[in-house]
Amino acid sequence: MPTLTELQTRREALLASRSSGVARVSYEGKTVEYRSLAEIDRAIEQLEREIAAAEGRRVIRHLRVTTTKGL
Repeated sequence: MPTLTELQTRREALLASRSSGVARVSYEGKTVEYRSLAEIDRAIEQLEREIAAAEGRRVIRHLRVTTTKGL
């Protein structure tokens, strides 16, 4: 099981890779090559869930809107 610091390092590497448009990420002597930005996004979301779990909190991704005007 990776530590919180390792998870954060991986997330930062993925975020940097995504913003630069590069599909290859290196961290701690390891290299991972992704096929698309969507795959990088999914990996970032998974890491965010793992980080939240390690910190003892939940990541809320859905927002429900209720209106009274029929919208």
